[in-house]
Amino acid sequence: METNYFIVNIPLERVGVLIGQRGVVKKTIEERLNVKLDIDSSSGSVKIELAKPLSEVGDPIALFKARDIVEAIGRGFSPERAFRLFSENAILSIVKIDDYIKPTRNNLVRVKARLIGQEGKTRRIIEENTDTYLSIYGDTVAIIGENEEDVRVAEEAVISIINGAPHPSVYKFLNNYSRMRKMRVIRR
Repeated sequence: METNYFIVNIPLERVGVLIGQRGVVKKTIEERLNVKLDIDSSSGSVKIELAKPLSEVGDPIALFKARDIVEAIGRGFSPERAFRLFSENAILSIVKIDDYIKPTRNNLVRVKARLIGQEGKTRRIIEENTDTYLSIYGDTVAIIGENEEDVRVAEEAVISIINGAPHPSVYKFLNNYSRMRKMRVIRR
């Protein structure tokens, strides 16, 4: 027998966002992807399954898209930004901060502050230069983008900052990438 579902755990404080006012977020995901979300609001567990079995033309790709959208909302994205993942080319990447540092509270606070920057400057520069969205939540940095290379470069910038690279060198790297990216778009 084949399994046609995922189980995703999201933080309890994000369950309300996933459901939305009068269930509108949950309903949008279910209708657009033809899936069923079974949300346990006491544990944060979300079972995602196809509304129709594969044998009745259920779309397995929709299952992966739904999982990514649920994870994105669980990682701090607004539903509007997470819905960018409905797009065929959109990608979700999650960087675990404690894969790169000792996971102490002080280290986590320091690294998150470096990633956000003064008045959100660092996060904004990464987003603008790579055409991605970032969400720094808990011990993760989630990235949503339409292009694999953009997401990879945003990941590289995030990891560099986590590892202590000076902000100006990361900004220069991102600025150079942005210029090259614009040149490729113009040539097409």
